[in-house]
Amino acid sequence: MPFRIEALSEQNLSDINRANQPFEILGKVIPSLQNGRWSLKESLLPEGERYLKTYPCDEVDYTAYIGSGDRAAFLCCDGTECIGQIVLRRDWNRYAFVEDLCVAAQHRRKGAGKALMEQACAWAKAQGLKGLSLETQDNNVAACRFYAAIGMELGGVNTKLYRQFDRPYSEETALFWYLEFDRKES
Repeated sequence: MPFRIEALSEQNLSDINRANQPFEILGKVIPSLQNGRWSLKESLLPEGERYLKTYPCDEVDYTAYIGSGDRAAFLCCDGTECIGQIVLRRDWNRYAFVEDLCVAAQHRRKGAGKALMEQACAWAKAQGLKGLSLETQDNNVAACRFYAAIGMELGGVNTKLYRQFDRPYSEETALFWYLEFDRKES
């Protein structure tokens, strides 16, 4: 693996959010709940109607993530360049909640996201947590495909989380994903 994963530190703190770059909105995923199981169908936009979306960089005191037992941030580096990050925290439900995951556009689909998620799993397990959880939007098709490919399952939907924002954000549906460690099938 050509990547190096580093815990956030005072030395690399200036690299946080460097990988936060626009991503393409391909369409939407449409969740459906039947017999207690979620499934997803994709509704893709025609090529000419696709557009880029950028998440704003949150004003967060990331120094609180350095050396904390309840929070962590890791950077993915390719040589000396920071190409991705994952930020997570211990949540009330004994899961590690992924607050942010991003990979620089030119490095996507090359394994950096998977490496960051593996590091998040290792951190969560070391904390004695039961799994990972995160939230993304129904129009982030690429992220939904990625989460499904690494074994995460859709666990819930919130149609009102973004209603207070202006369009097009007010039309987004929040999707909650889960990866359970050592899950026992019933």
